[in-house]
Formats: sequence, C-alpha cells, structure tokens
Amino acid sequence: MTALHWLSAAEAARAFAARTLSPAELMTALLERIGTLDKRLNAFIRLDADAAMAAAKAAEAEIAAGRIRGPLHGVPVGIKDIIDVVGLPTTCHSKILLDTIAKADAVVVEKLREAGAIIIGKLSTHEFAIGGPSFDLPFPPARNPWNPDHHPGGSSSGSGAGVAAGLFPLALGTDTGGSVRNPASACGIVGLKPTYGLVSRRGVFPLSFTLDHVGPLTRTVADNALLLDAIAGHDPGDPGSAATQARYFGRLLDRGVRDLRIGFIRHFHERDLPAHPEVSAALDDVARVLEAEGAQIRTVTLPSLTEFAAINRVILCSEAWSIHAPWLRERPGDYGQLARRRLLPGAFMTAGDYVGAQRRRLQVIAAVEDRLRDCDVLMCASSMDPASRIDDAEETARTYPRQARTPFNVTGHPALAMMAGLASNGLPVSVQFVGRYFDDATVLRVAAGYERATKWSAKKPPIG
Repeated sequence: MTALHWLSAAEAARAFAARTLSPAELMTALLERIGTLDKRLNAFIRLDADAAMAAAKAAEAEIAAGRIRGPLHGVPVGIKDIIDVVGLPTTCHSKILLDTIAKADAVVVEKLREAGAIIIGKLSTHEFAIGGPSFDLPFPPARNPWNPDHHPGGSSSGSGAGVAAGLFPLALGTDTGGSVRNPASACGIVGLKPTYGLVSRRGVFPLSFTLDHVGPLTRTVADNALLLDAIAGHDPGDPGSAATQARYFGRLLDRGVRDLRIGFIRHFHERDLPAHPEVSAALDDVARVLEAEGAQIRTVTLPSLTEFAAINRVILCSEAWSIHAPWLRERPGDYGQLARRRLLPGAFMTAGDYVGAQRRRLQVIAAVEDRLRDCDVLMCASSMDPASRIDDAEETARTYPRQARTPFNVTGHPALAMMAGLASNGLPVSVQFVGRYFDDATVLRVAAGYERATKWSAKKPPIG
C-alpha cells in the first residue's frame, strides 16, 4: 500500500472522491513528515500549518456535502516564495523584502484555490530567483533529498526538494534561465516550463519581464498536466499573457510516442558543453527507449549553447537591473553575495547590447522553429552534471552554468525536464523535451511515454 506522502495528486483526488481518504488525513500525514524531514531539507521558508489544516477540514466537509470545487479539491500545493499568497510574506528569500506581506493572491494562486487546492506554505528559493545556494541570507538554503550534502537545483529549490521528498505532491516554481527544470533535474522529478504567455505571472516578483515563466513541479507527468490545467489561461493584467485556446494538457498522455519525430540535439552535450559521462550515457539510453517505443529519432542542430547563453545573459541582466537598481544603489549590503554579484553586471549593459540581444533572439527563435517543422518534439540534455555538494562553492559555480535549459527561455518554447537515471553517486540525472508553441500537451505526451517505459518515477530518495 502506497504511503500517504507518496500519493500523487491524481491518486489523492480520486481517494477523496471515493471517500477512502480525507483531505485532513492526508494533511496530517504530510505535516508529520514535514516536521520530521524539513529540519534537514529547509524546503520551507514558512509552513502555514494551521491554515492548511483548517482548509483541509473545510474541503472534507464540502466532500461530505457533495461539493467538489475542482480537480485539485483538497490537494496540498507548495508555493515558491516569489509568488504572492495573500496574508503571507513574499520575501524572495531576501533581507530586502523580509517584512513584505502580500495583499492579494497571485493569479496562479487564485486559480489553484478555484481548483480546490490547499496552499501549504511558502518555499525556499535562491535570492530573488537569481542567486545560488547561499548561507548569508535570512533563511538557510534548501537541500537535495537524495543526499542533503548536495544542492537541489534552483532557483525553485524548495519546490524541487519538497516534491521529491514527499512533503507535498505539487509545487509551483518559476523559470527564467531554467529554474523549474534545474530542481526537477537535480531532484529526479518532473518540471515544466510552459510556453511563454500560457501562465500568468501577475503577482509574481519579476526577474526578467521577457524571460520569466511560472511552471509546475510534480513527481509524475500526469500530475504535471493536472497542475498546468489549473494554472494556465489568459490574463489581460499580464502584458506577456497570450490569448490562446490551449487546454486539457493531459489529453494525449496515453497515446505513447509511436511515429512521433524526435530531434535529438546532441551537440549541446557532446560539443558545446561536454557532459559528465553518466549524463551522456543516460541521454543515449533515453533515445534507445523512445526508439523502441516507436518514435523516430533524428539528430538535429541549433545555434550553440554559448550563443543562447549570451543572449539570455544580456536580456536577463538588463531587465533585472531595471528592477533592482534602486535597492542595489541604496541597500547593496542587504543582498547576499551571490545575488548581488549576478545582478550588478546589468548596470554596465548598454541599450545597444540589449537591442542587439533581442534582434539575435529573433534569429535563434527562427532556428528552433525551423527544426520543429520537421520534428514533433526536440530532446536534449538538461543539466550536464549531477548536483554538486552544497558546501563546495567552487564546484557549484563551475557546474551550475553547465546546462541546456537557457535556450528555451530565450525562445519561449515549452520545455520539460525529468529523471533519466541515477548516477553512480546515487544522484539523479535528467533529460529535457521541447515542443512547439502552445503544444505543451505533446511535450507531456512524450514525457509520459518515457515515464511508462522506464519507471524512474517509482524511484524515491533514500531520506525516509
């Protein structure tokens, strides 16, 4: 029998509807697990236990009365602490905003509540979603449940660690240069950066206006689709929001990958940033599995990772400087060292740099679009290495930029990272799937096909 803390959101919702489990029973089990494990993982900045239990009891009463608010009725969700939850601090893991209380829910949190979800608390992040695992901030950094001596990826670090450890089944993160997919890769779960504009960012503290995304982190692909269904939709209050009809993102999950054309971007991990041998081997194995399942695998090329990274860096630093300049001038000492170091280069970017990066951006978007004319989905590395030790700043600084996630923030295509094996040191390695604009459903379809064929999602961290 599955332990309650390992239930997927879909399983929990079915059990609630069948009245074989109550939301309060699940919440009790999760709060006990959090009390036991989070002192080692630091996934939470603020656990809102009393409110979450009250909401669980209210959800239970609604079920008894025959009222189900939505597909996530009674299901707990963790929220990255750059996303507003009314009445709770949005600290961005920083001294700068330590006492800032949200006056309203972010749009994505509103949508979660409409779907019946229960907000369990606010989760650790890298400072302002741009620092790294830092020990000079008001809260300790989150740690990897596969080995707490290692980092869990970021910047949605608490989201990844908490989902992987069974503290909650669902979490929201944000992704500007890979910050949903990095913790998914490091923690062995599923993280999707949706198509740019598919999910509202109103009520989310910005890092880069034209690169930011909000996305779901889950233990299964089906749960990822379920969470995306809840949060997607046009928001006229978000200037980047798209008026699209894309919906029902789990509709293709059972179709398998037969006859899908998958373009394998090998040069990302073979030439541009040569990957750890165990990562390379895992990616080759993913290709073999998908081919055995009936997919057509072909090698494709894109501009180099170096070029994508340069575009991302100029745009991100320029836009982030426009947000942080007043505080960096007036309160530089209230930033942690890593975030301050990563934000300051924006002061030296010129208008020409920014316009040049945006012009080149259009060209690399065209290159990805061209590949997707002949392929249904692209496949590539996510992280080039397993997660480093959290106390090894030099190794973390070396390995953190060794990734292939940034290109798809630049282009805005949907991109999903998921577990593709375990390295010899017991830490997850990963793969990334990329799709056409607003065809997030096909990306999830490929991920679901791979998940069924390999069962990596059944692997759990040894933390407890």
